[in-house]
Amino acid sequence: MTSGATVWLTGLPSAGKTTLATALAERLRGEGRRAEVLDGDEIRTFLSAGLGFSRADRDTNVRRIGFVAELLASHGVFALVPVIAPYADSREAVRKRHQAEGTPYLEVHVATPVEVCSQRDVKGLYAKQAAGELTGLTGVDDPYEEPEDPDLRLETHGQSVEESATKLHTLLRERGLL
Repeated sequence: MTSGATVWLTGLPSAGKTTLATALAERLRGEGRRAEVLDGDEIRTFLSAGLGFSRADRDTNVRRIGFVAELLASHGVFALVPVIAPYADSREAVRKRHQAEGTPYLEVHVATPVEVCSQRDVKGLYAKQAAGELTGLTGVDDPYEEPEDPDLRLETHGQSVEESATKLHTLLRERGLL
């Protein structure tokens, strides 16, 4: 069986995490590899329904997603995880679980400035927050702890989706995962 890995893409809302994960998944599938995108919004709907956005609920959500990602990766799937995961300790817990199981884990910081994210505003969250209709928006009025030492930092506002996906693919190759 070919080896899998978890590629955790963390960043602010509308940073481009899901877009990059989808582009990389298509590329990997085109090479005959198994890849799944574990999108944070979909996971909240199906696996973490009922959880809110408190620190404890966000931690529970991240750990659940991390468990599913590790399970998939341990079975030869590239688990691409575009999830905000705002707290460093939650992301570290996921990394440690992968390490304990001997499953490759890469953390990628999609480092798009909040100003760019608010212009993109894919889901209208920044507009709702600005209008006073939403509180607790990560990176605006709720914390986001940037990774101090990610395996890769992508500044998506300065490059195309294809360029960013190529950098991710190159990282997988450099780490011996392809």
